[in-house]
Amino acid sequence: MLHFKCFAHTLNLASQRALKLTPVARLLGRVRRITSFFRRSTTASHVLREKQKLLNLPQHKLLADVVTRWNSAPGMLQRFLEQQPAIHAALLSAEVRKTEKEICTLSESDITAAEEVVTAMKPMKVATLVMSQETTPTLSVVAPLHAQLIHDLQDSPTDSNLTREIKSAVCQDLKEKTNARTSVLESSQKLQGARGHFRVRLEWRQERQTDVNVLPEDDEDSNQGPVQEDISAVPFKRSRHSCSLADLLGQTYAAGAAKKLKTAEDQAKEEMARYKEEAPMPLVNNPLDWWKDHQSEYPLLSHVAKRYLCIPGTSVSSERVFSTAGDIITAQRSALSPDHLDQILVLNKNLKK
Repeated sequence: MLHFKCFAHTLNLASQRALKLTPVARLLGRVRRITSFFRRSTTASHVLREKQKLLNLPQHKLLADVVTRWNSAPGMLQRFLEQQPAIHAALLSAEVRKTEKEICTLSESDITAAEEVVTAMKPMKVATLVMSQETTPTLSVVAPLHAQLIHDLQDSPTDSNLTREIKSAVCQDLKEKTNARTSVLESSQKLQGARGHFRVRLEWRQERQTDVNVLPEDDEDSNQGPVQEDISAVPFKRSRHSCSLADLLGQTYAAGAAKKLKTAEDQAKEEMARYKEEAPMPLVNNPLDWWKDHQSEYPLLSHVAKRYLCIPGTSVSSERVFSTAGDIITAQRSALSPDHLDQILVLNKNLKK
């Protein structure tokens, strides 16, 4: 059986593991302290804006990271690097030094480390944004996205020690997964086995029903109307054209060219082999549409694909519904009925579409 979990949660755990590395955590603590100082001090924020104008930097506020959102940490570092010249000039100004003397800017090695963290975590940040889109990505994007992340996070000869530590920490979490190919083959075989069992039972019942219908009628009961027969109690009667030898060896030595029967496992492996030879599908296309057009070529794999590829890859979309409901129900709107709340949520999520 295939087991799935929120891929956004998987990305979050892998990224949190990298952010908890000692050098990364220490760097985040220093940047967090400087950012918090500028956010709470009106004098420092005013001086920062003046320095931004003098240096022709974007008039952006510094960002603070949030514990529950791992990608806010790289965002904080990226914004800090963008405004680093203005931050350095503001911290050295006389106005800021009067109020705070213990806040110091980052060293050159810290700046280099911050750039390395942002670069190393960029693939994970992009993947998280893709999986958190409102269009609700399905499981069809999880496998290629996972494979691409593993490829992008491989060590490079030019990587620093910090970059290698980050990539290693992330890959250790991402590589802990099940063998999807084996699970798909097992699901295909079970599906074919269930179909075969149902078909045999149906043919057996039809044959028993046919045998009951051809039994000769008793003269004594011919004038008493139809009689309800118990099918299970009627003995099996071979048709006129049947033969014991043919019944026993008919499938093996049938008339005409001999045809080797394929097991469910052989058919599933054959379909998997042919599918792996198919040309890659463009990422903008819907995989379910492709499987619908090729279901006659892959009868087993197409059913497995329809069953699993429609599953949402993350729980982000459903979590947003609860967040929206929390924004709607406030102290001033506590009298909203459940039905009215459902209507507001439906309008909120579908009017833009």
